[in-house]
Amino acid sequence: MNRVQPWTLSLIVTAAAIAAACAPGAMAASPAPAAAHAHDGATPAKTRLDHGRKWASDAPLREGMTRIRALVAPELQRAHAGTMAPAEYAALAAKVEVQVGNIVANCKLPPEADAVLHGVLSELGSGTAAMAGKAAGTQPREGLLQVAQALNDYGRTFEHPGFKPIATGH
Repeated sequence: MNRVQPWTLSLIVTAAAIAAACAPGAMAASPAPAAAHAHDGATPAKTRLDHGRKWASDAPLREGMTRIRALVAPELQRAHAGTMAPAEYAALAAKVEVQVGNIVANCKLPPEADAVLHGVLSELGSGTAAMAGKAAGTQPREGLLQVAQALNDYGRTFEHPGFKPIATGH
């Protein structure tokens, strides 16, 4: 029997916490979107537009994503140069996780936009797990790139005036 990795369980618990904090009534309120808004941790919603338009965002979401971007963008050059130590990746991951927690605690998005955000948050969670050395077979540098790509996905799918994509070098 395969054993569940601790970081996988952590990701599942985080997804459940996100669901509880962001949309406590969403699943009971409308059965049809509930199926698309499942929070089992295994199938996050893909980032997609709202009928060709970006999804609305709120101030806590924009502030949190701006802070995460400010943490991540300056470190990419060091990551590409190979000058970041594992402890530095882990510390950066912890800072990103704090911001994700703030977003989760304060987000107030409609259920469909919330479901799309969960896809972004799931990618951020996977990336920070890799950065912290909790994802077997994934290097911390790869996790940092995943976080940067998740931020870029957010910028492509959510309204956020002035949000600039991060040049990942890939």
